[in-house]
Amino acid sequence: MSKEALFGKTLEELREIVLQAGLHKFAAAQIAQWLYRKNAASIDEMTNLSKKARETLGEIYDFGVSIPVKEQISTDGTKKYLFPVKNGNFIETVYLPEENRKTLCVSSQAGCKMNCVFCMTGKQGFKCQLTAGEIVNQIKSIPESQLLTNVVYMGMGEPLDNYDEVLKSIKILTSDWGFGWSPRRINISTVGIIPAIKKIIADTDVHIAISLNSPFHEERKMLMPIEEKYPIAKIVSELRQYDFGKQRKISFEYIMLKDINDTEKHIKGISKLLNGLRCRINLIKYHTIPESTLQGSSEKKSEWFAEQLNEKNFLTTIRRSRGEDIFAACGMLANI
Repeated sequence: MSKEALFGKTLEELREIVLQAGLHKFAAAQIAQWLYRKNAASIDEMTNLSKKARETLGEIYDFGVSIPVKEQISTDGTKKYLFPVKNGNFIETVYLPEENRKTLCVSSQAGCKMNCVFCMTGKQGFKCQLTAGEIVNQIKSIPESQLLTNVVYMGMGEPLDNYDEVLKSIKILTSDWGFGWSPRRINISTVGIIPAIKKIIADTDVHIAISLNSPFHEERKMLMPIEEKYPIAKIVSELRQYDFGKQRKISFEYIMLKDINDTEKHIKGISKLLNGLRCRINLIKYHTIPESTLQGSSEKKSEWFAEQLNEKNFLTTIRRSRGEDIFAACGMLANI
């Protein structure tokens, strides 16, 4: 049987581990430093622990990090990494370098349960939940780890469908004993699971992105089956209950689909739905996936759509498409 991983444990969990191993309590903080702050890759490298302590830990635990088994590089500089996870599954992670930002798009599940019609990950079906260690390992184990300025939970899977492990991974990233990041460097994308949205708002200060894609119930349900359980109108109504201040950003992601959600009617519907809510709207190019009849809106149509929303005082931007040639763009992750 494989050993349990230390990587992905919180400081509280590490305290329990050192207590059970008969080590000094302060060893937990030392281990956390090796896991999350220092460039270590094995228990043997934790040299401020005694040799006996390292041997005791090594009998029960692995360090728990793994490097990607495949790397693809796009013509635009985007990189896609393939990581093995439990039970023979794999997940993909996308590195997006820009002049002033180095963003990593991490996965939270292998596959996805949501089955959105525009997403290749959803077409895979659900494989498994990732542990906090498997999530944070994507950040730790890429060559560009030390360059990262931002992390977005927008890869494979629905982050809020794996709430406990995603929250744990955020704690590891933002705690003083962990990576020590500001929560403002983290963005969680969700289809809109209302109970989990309430919890992530209460438990963290990370930014939140909601997949909108249509302001109309029946149309959004056709694109995103989750609309049946969590209608976008109720999601927006819930968000109106909070005063997010100026630091926390709420955004809505909108995939532009030709002759489906790119009309004047949709501009009016979005305006009515989001009226008075301080938010940003990101328009996203639809990337064609196999066995789909959907088509993306033209660049000209997307520009018109953004102009119309900006005129109605909604901060609207067209997100640049990255990594399409290596199937790393939005909606294309599927272990290819």
